[in-house]
Amino acid sequence: MNENNEKKTDNGFGKPKNGKPKFNYMWIYALLALMIIGLQFFGSWGESPKQIGWGEVKTMVTNQDIERLVLVNKEFAEIYIKKDKFKLDKYKNLKPTDRFGASKPQFVYNIGSVETFEKDFAEIQQGVEKPVYIENLTRRNVWGDALSWILPVALLVGAWFFIMRMMSRGSGGGGQIFNIGKSKAQLFDKDTHVNVNFSDVAGLDEAKVEIMEIVDFLKNPKKYTTLGGKIPKGALLVGPPGTGKTLLAKAVAGEAKVPFFSLSGSDFVEMFVGVGASRVRDLFKQAKEKSPCIIFIDEIDAIGRARGRNQITGANDERENTLNQLLTEMDGFATNAGVIILAATNRADILDRALLRAGRFDRQILVELPDLEERKAIFKVHMKPLKTDESVDSDFLAKQTPGFSGADIANVCNESALIAARRNKGEIARQDFIDAIDRIVGGLEKRNKIISPQEKKVIAFHEAGHAATSWLLEFAHPLVKVTIVPRGKALGAAWYLPEERQITTFEQMFDELTATLAGRASEEIIFGKVSTGALNDLEKVTKQAYAMVVYFGLNKEVGNVSYYDSTGQQEYSFSKPYSEATAELIDQEIKKIVEKAYERAKTILTDNRDKLEQLADILLKKEVIFREDLENIFGKRPFDEHLIAEIKPAAENGSGDPGAVSEVLQPQVMHEVADAEPDKGSPDENPK
Repeated sequence: MNENNEKKTDNGFGKPKNGKPKFNYMWIYALLALMIIGLQFFGSWGESPKQIGWGEVKTMVTNQDIERLVLVNKEFAEIYIKKDKFKLDKYKNLKPTDRFGASKPQFVYNIGSVETFEKDFAEIQQGVEKPVYIENLTRRNVWGDALSWILPVALLVGAWFFIMRMMSRGSGGGGQIFNIGKSKAQLFDKDTHVNVNFSDVAGLDEAKVEIMEIVDFLKNPKKYTTLGGKIPKGALLVGPPGTGKTLLAKAVAGEAKVPFFSLSGSDFVEMFVGVGASRVRDLFKQAKEKSPCIIFIDEIDAIGRARGRNQITGANDERENTLNQLLTEMDGFATNAGVIILAATNRADILDRALLRAGRFDRQILVELPDLEERKAIFKVHMKPLKTDESVDSDFLAKQTPGFSGADIANVCNESALIAARRNKGEIARQDFIDAIDRIVGGLEKRNKIISPQEKKVIAFHEAGHAATSWLLEFAHPLVKVTIVPRGKALGAAWYLPEERQITTFEQMFDELTATLAGRASEEIIFGKVSTGALNDLEKVTKQAYAMVVYFGLNKEVGNVSYYDSTGQQEYSFSKPYSEATAELIDQEIKKIVEKAYERAKTILTDNRDKLEQLADILLKKEVIFREDLENIFGKRPFDEHLIAEIKPAAENGSGDPGAVSEVLQPQVMHEVADAEPDKGSPDENPK
């Protein structure tokens, strides 16, 4: 191709690469403004007349130096000196004319009252041979008067143009003022392709099977159409935050090799009425022109919320109008052949039913939290760019992170790299990953936090109560590590490795309640009083007991009923789905369950008080204890045979630092963060 025909691109400083400046309409506006300002001040170029007082005027009149005196607009007097007087020393620096040859005043005197000035001027001229007569002149500043009303109007028009241009920036057609109703969707096609593909998405095997079928339909449509099949019109990705819904959509954009429109649900929302519906129409108009194509709407709950729930604004709601237009475009009177809709949300329960029906979203693809094998695959993907040593094992890390999403695992890998760099290491070790998990789940250690010896003792017995009870109960989560070093908002913390189970029985939940309340029970047994340190424990216990009674039907008195609403309608209701008598019964049963678990924890700790005290003493000395410390005191835990992964005890570090963590295999997943401090404003908050 000839070089002269090549497109000249901007270098980022307003000039093309060939050095010639680009034409800009702003230069025209600037030149017009300069012309107006220049014309306004045209007559004032050059030296200005000198301001004088009444005494000087009186002297000039007495000496007959004044040739003319012009009273302008009855505000000030312009004084012209006789030409023969310029020879005098006091006038030799003055000029009789301006730069264009016209006569100009040499002095200006500001008058107060016109009548007083004329009277005083007449008095000082008595006895003068050739008196000077006052000339009255009305002078108008045409450009100044014009600017006085043109400038405000111009400012209003300019501000309106600026606001509209900013609001329409990024819309189709170059972001001009009348394109505010254009779609903000970002188009990915063969020129701007996405480099992410399905091989970059780990841990979503089942979701990928369903989504890959849509991609395969776009690539090989005859394979399905010969059998009479039709392409699905839409697929909704549903799952918790951070599970990879948007990443899966990026992989679809990279694999499909068809035009891909990507935008967020909030892109339809605007302050002007009708803009959302207009953008929906424009989006589908562009999609039809480029079909077959895919439209991806991230966080569709921004516009897809069920209609009729907002009782304040009524039916004429802008968001509902946008949703109505979206429903019509997805599956209305006119068909959208070749346009596939992908959407993602973590609030599928609040979406409108008309949006979820078949024909609009034919498939709902559940993107769940990854299991053990999926976490292992996700770790392998995120560890590829990291420089790790031989001690790092993805299988080991996957076992330590139950309940972690893909985003959490990515954060663990990044945090481990930052920790290793902070320690000036050349490679990332296993311990760096362990510390990263602790940092993300529990927060940063705060060893400089001021805690009195008595408070430290209470915290030690509190955490020892958790550890001892969970060790002695069959269905409680096995302990990994206990620390009394403040971390985040917690004064102490206990790490557990929960069993990954899909269903839970009453016995399992009751054991967890007992272990959670054991911290406060330990305080009461040892000190005879309780503290505010169990705030987080009580919150968890109350919610779990409420769920057992109200949701899961695990209470005999309330019965096999559940008041859980999966549709999300109850959050907009002012009444409970049960009577006042049932509410009173629920309160009584929740209290019974909690008190029974608390008494059970007290009984267990009372029977093992000597061992509890031994464990607390070790915790006070070391500040951090591990599984092997409990084995030395309580013996082997007889309930660990059913666990999938064997938990090996951590070897004690010989450095003498109670906070140091050994390099031996050491699972550290914090299942609960105990002893959260009260919120600000609480009367029990430590003033330190």
